Amino acid sequence: MLELLNDPGVWASFGTLVLLEIILGVDNIIFISIIAGRLPEEQRPRARYLGLSGALVMRIALLASISWIMGLTASVMSVFGIDLSWRDLILLGGGLFLIYKATGEIYVEVEGQHEEGSKSGSATFSAVIAQIIMVDLVFSIDSVITAVGIADHIEVMIAAVIISVIVMMVAATPIAAFIERHPSMKMLALAFLVMIGMALMADGMHFHVERGFIYSAMVFSLFVEVLNLVRGKRARKRFMQP
Repeated sequence: MLELLNDPGVWASFGTLVLLEIILGVDNIIFISIIAGRLPEEQRPRARYLGLSGALVMRIALLASISWIMGLTASVMSVFGIDLSWRDLILLGGGLFLIYKATGEIYVEVEGQHEEGSKSGSATFSAVIAQIIMVDLVFSIDSVITAVGIADHIEVMIAAVIISVIVMMVAATPIAAFIERHPSMKMLALAFLVMIGMALMADGMHFHVERGFIYSAMVFSLFVEVLNLVRGKRARKRFMQP
């Protein structure tokens, strides 16, 4: 362990991995925040923390089974001449699920409809947690394979995952509050989830989409929307002035 602490290469891989895990975790936070937003307000923090805690446990468990994780990349079937592994199938299913949920939420926001009973009842809370766990599995597989490709030591991987999830837990409440306060931001976040779902499905079909392009588009769109919010706030102030 002391040898790892004194190795600059280990610290470099650790820092890189923490940063990448946090960036990958943004998608997870957005999904959890939006899905938990369908619950009564007092249940939302518990749903967010249970979802992120499940993500942490799942990722550590998967890291402890690295040989099994690497085996997920072995081909198990072929579709239209494309060899698919279990990882590919998980990414395809997870991407399709993200698109389905995000487009469903967009429809609710546009039409102003809400599912009956969505604000009460333990069944609704259980359904939300089940959806979060399903998406956690998809993001955890991607996260763990990323970790295996960057770091060489299981201790470094687990430490990076723990720190990234702690950061996600701290950021979850402010991000959720910001999305709830600004409906336009929620719509933008849902559009991002559709884009991420399509990227996951493309990855599952071996058509890799550079995440840098996706996140650059997200940052640019977010910047433009922030400018719109600032402009709207100033316009309201001028309107309220006598």
